[in-house]
Amino acid sequence: MRKMIDLDPFDRRLLELVRANNLEPARLLADKVGLSISAVLRRLRRLRAEKVIVADMAVVDPALTGSALTMHVLVQMQQAGAQAMDNFAREIARHPEITAAWDVTGDDDFLLKVQVGSMEEYDGFTRRALGEDKGVHSFKTLIAIRNIIENDVARRPLRDY
Repeated sequence: MRKMIDLDPFDRRLLELVRANNLEPARLLADKVGLSISAVLRRLRRLRAEKVIVADMAVVDPALTGSALTMHVLVQMQQAGAQAMDNFAREIARHPEITAAWDVTGDDDFLLKVQVGSMEEYDGFTRRALGEDKGVHSFKTLIAIRNIIENDVARRPLRDY
């Protein structure tokens, strides 16, 4: 298990700000945090070097890229052994429709976030990725109606409803 990194209030505030907008200029971050620009840049370099910040990403509107339907799929495996779980994890990584995946506890073994453009695409995906996998016992699909919060730190909606 990785060792926790010691974060002070300045680090935590910086992380909150870059999670909401990782393109915010250092001078604006410095004003918001109450540090110099060089101190902010030094802290951000350290947070990246220590893998606290593991990626700088963009949140893309799936409706504008042809993947307007979001499904959350609960998958139950035939066997919950380490090898079966690892094999399934490797297999699902090959499907671009899966935009996030978690190994979970409870009655189900995996939770998949699947983004597709239509129900026909989803049907094809389930047949290829889940129906043909002998290790899959069953799966249940939850269809997302609307995205309310994408960033759990910023706690702001993607759109106004």
